[in-house]
Amino acid sequence: MLNQPGGRPGSATPADAASADAVPTGTAPTGTVPTGTASADAVPAGAVAGSVAVPAKAGPPGAPAGGPPGGTRSARDRLWSLGGLRNLSLVGVLAVLVTVGGLTKPDEFLSTDNLQLVLTQASVIGVVTVGMTFVITSGGIDLSVGAMVALASVWATTLATQDFGLGGILMCAVLVGLGCGLVNGVLIAYGGVVPFIATLAMLASARGLALQISDGSTQVVTVQPVLDLGLPDAYVLGVPPLVIIFALVTVAGRLVLTRTTFGRRTVAIGGNAEAARLAGIDVRRQRLLLYLLSGLCCGIAAFMLIVLTGSGQNTNGNLYELDAIAAAIIGGTLLSGGRGTITGSVLGVLVFTTITNLFALNNLQTDVQQIAKGAIIVAAVLVQKGRTSHA
Repeated sequence: MLNQPGGRPGSATPADAASADAVPTGTAPTGTVPTGTASADAVPAGAVAGSVAVPAKAGPPGAPAGGPPGGTRSARDRLWSLGGLRNLSLVGVLAVLVTVGGLTKPDEFLSTDNLQLVLTQASVIGVVTVGMTFVITSGGIDLSVGAMVALASVWATTLATQDFGLGGILMCAVLVGLGCGLVNGVLIAYGGVVPFIATLAMLASARGLALQISDGSTQVVTVQPVLDLGLPDAYVLGVPPLVIIFALVTVAGRLVLTRTTFGRRTVAIGGNAEAARLAGIDVRRQRLLLYLLSGLCCGIAAFMLIVLTGSGQNTNGNLYELDAIAAAIIGGTLLSGGRGTITGSVLGVLVFTTITNLFALNNLQTDVQQIAKGAIIVAAVLVQKGRTSHA
């Protein structure tokens, strides 16, 4: 809750009130929980949860921290802190890519079928990225998302599972994803295992189990209702069902991150886990729930991939962890935790998917695509480091 100018010291100033893509960073008196919500989804680490205020990072030079109302920042810094400039730059990159595609392959790239294909491909990795954004915002990492997608897709397409029809396949994929997320969460939150090690172990284990279940072969789906979801007849106003699922997951993730206590606790843990604990947050339970959420997103993505390909393979989800982490980072989510943005992550997914599509249409090799992605990741981290050092 924001105080008006002239209020008691420590209250948020009007300049700190986020109008888009940010949660207010003003501190609150001890023993109170702010009731205001953010209007968009970049959530900085100064959010307050519980009974003790979680310290916010210092503002830019020239802006008094916790001083009287009237502290000023440049319009550029305010725009960047709210995520507007960052998201605008990603939109600009997308516009450039679309222009390049229109000039190099106008007939193929700008066709309705290709645009639907780009959005459909972005939908699968996009759902995974939503879960990854939550995990990274909390200061964690999940290297097992691709392997979880593979395991869920293979387990959900066995002959025994297909006997239960569309509902059985969907339920199995989701439960396998949740089960893997539960193992990750328990190891990290209650076992004290470093997220990198725990999820790396899950990556190897899930891949191995997927290979064992499928015996290295492709499991073809014969359930017609599942296959029908990938046909043009199932499109709603020209929009593929998978894109609709992606949109729903994105909206839900954005609302949870910015409008709920769960989202604020996630940001608080990423910004300062010890301060969050002192504020009354159950850090271990929160981390467990975050990895469960990541597993849930992987289960949903596995079902979407089954619909898209009509099969389950142990090679599904290859390098999804790279794509998801990269999309979240270039979208503005801090790799060190404490700030996350669903909108930016989605734009990052669209950028990477469009680049992949452009390379494919122009017959460029896969290794060139991976080199380009790696360069983009490094550039994004350097930009984040530069902005953080000047914050």
